[in-house]
Amino acid sequence: MDFSYDDEQTALREAVAGLLARAYGGDQRREVTAADPGFDEKTWSRLAEMGVLGLPFAEEVGGSGAGPVEVAIVAEEIGRVLAPEPFVEAVVLAGGLIDAVGTEPQREELLGGLAEGSLIPAFAHAEPGGRWSAGAGGVTAAEDGDSWRLTGVKEPVLGGARADVLLVNAVAGGATRLFVVRGDAEGLTRTGYRTHDGGRAAKVEFSGTPAELLGEAATDRTADIERALAVARIAYANEAVGAMDTALTMTAEYLKTRKQFGVTLNKFQALTFRAADMYVSLELARSTALWASMVVDSGGDVVQAAERARLQTSRASRHIGKDAIQLHGGIGMTAEYKVGHYTSRLTAIDHVLGDGDWALSRLAASVQDHPTVDPLGAPYA
Repeated sequence: MDFSYDDEQTALREAVAGLLARAYGGDQRREVTAADPGFDEKTWSRLAEMGVLGLPFAEEVGGSGAGPVEVAIVAEEIGRVLAPEPFVEAVVLAGGLIDAVGTEPQREELLGGLAEGSLIPAFAHAEPGGRWSAGAGGVTAAEDGDSWRLTGVKEPVLGGARADVLLVNAVAGGATRLFVVRGDAEGLTRTGYRTHDGGRAAKVEFSGTPAELLGEAATDRTADIERALAVARIAYANEAVGAMDTALTMTAEYLKTRKQFGVTLNKFQALTFRAADMYVSLELARSTALWASMVVDSGGDVVQAAERARLQTSRASRHIGKDAIQLHGGIGMTAEYKVGHYTSRLTAIDHVLGDGDWALSRLAASVQDHPTVDPLGAPYA
């Protein structure tokens, strides 16, 4: 299996890395995340101009028709500098649902606006007390003539306060369906707040809020949601790889320059071994995340690939985040030093859409579905 990038993918990586390095190369991220909406609208527009926001979508709706590997490249570069732009939330998750389920007019309007940077969607699916389920229970939809009205609460909704359009999963007729709610709809209340990693989330309340059914048929959309969530988990895994890569690089540079007892810290064998272990964790996560992206591209079992990627990146991010802070010593605990921000973001990614323990439980539940003997008939050890 070839994990190397071709010339076009390398050019995409360099272009995105250059743009984000200029936007967040210094302390700009702290300034940007301190004010709403929590990301730089100008950087978002520049990503649109580069065609990044339309990468996964067809050319007919303003996209470029690129594959999951290109999406993985962008996500990794976003993680590398902790760019707060909602690429995974808006493009991969919400945009992916619109692309998979929406009618042609819906795709043209919503994906076209997303690709050009004029419209930001958010997927409102998590519910208070819920646990990473693809189904819905706390929000109901009732028909009102030719339209629908939603009632209930969704929280947390990442980017929900800023979003121009909300995609909402709700129960209607005993099935989970998807709806489009405009940001200015009546009966819609959004209470935004800042998350610990500098991002934004919101409590979204629907009180007889008018909504439009996403797609042509009023069918159960649980499977579509499950797949979209899996693709987003894989993108988050690649974002985590970028963040872990930078955290490890920062730690290695610190060990080379910080002196104790008259020598740099990299002269202490125990510390060097810990940095080497961090590198092993990073490369395992990197290969698993990229493999999962290729599974999406080949049309394989995306859900299980996402669970494997989530489990590996969860373990690696905990390991690298914890050791990066410890190897930096006291300065690693300060809010002014960047390594703690990387650990905070890695922690946030680990708890979005299901953490490592959740992925492990899902994988363990499917063990009986796998063969107990190899192709030659010998039992696996």
